Amino acid sequence: MPTVDVYNLKKKKVGQAELADAVFGVEVKEHLFHAAVRYQMAARRAGTHSTKGRTDVRGGGRKPYRQKGTGRARQGTLSAPQYRSGGVVHGPHTRSHAHKMPKKVRRAALKSALSRRTEENAVFVFDSFELPGIKTKSFIDVLKNFEMEEVLLVLTELNDTVARSARNIPGVKVLPVDGLNVYDVLDHKNLAITTAAVDAVVARLEG
Repeated sequence: MPTVDVYNLKKKKVGQAELADAVFGVEVKEHLFHAAVRYQMAARRAGTHSTKGRTDVRGGGRKPYRQKGTGRARQGTLSAPQYRSGGVVHGPHTRSHAHKMPKKVRRAALKSALSRRTEENAVFVFDSFELPGIKTKSFIDVLKNFEMEEVLLVLTELNDTVARSARNIPGVKVLPVDGLNVYDVLDHKNLAITTAAVDAVVARLEG
């Protein structure tokens, strides 16, 4: 069971915490990363792309010219795809790009991502994460104390003061436990999390 030091925001060690092997110490299965990220990116797509087929184009009811005697190929309608402003052949239509991924596989992928960061010693545990007010400099000072960049901060619930203090800092993202996902864990080099959030993550993934 991995054991990590617990710090306050001034980088003073205040204790230790044990990270559950079932969540932070599993075998890393990298093929799950691809599947999980693809699943997330597909679900985020709007799917609002659309084109008009020949039956959707306005007009085209009249035959452009007579069938025979012109020396040209016969044509039946101006809405045919070979004409300018004609319909599109096999064009995209509004649809959902989301696909299914079993819940057990999604959990396994997230456990693998958390375990990867634990292996890299890139998990920083805080006793709590409270800022006196909405101020970007206060958040930057914490990052400087720990010499961290590209940080994903996980809290039990979204703290508006912390989130608004961090929103303009490149490479920093704040998420509640319910929003923790594989893509964001992999997209940030470091994972910062409170002790309460660690318990909540374990409860979420072990249940």
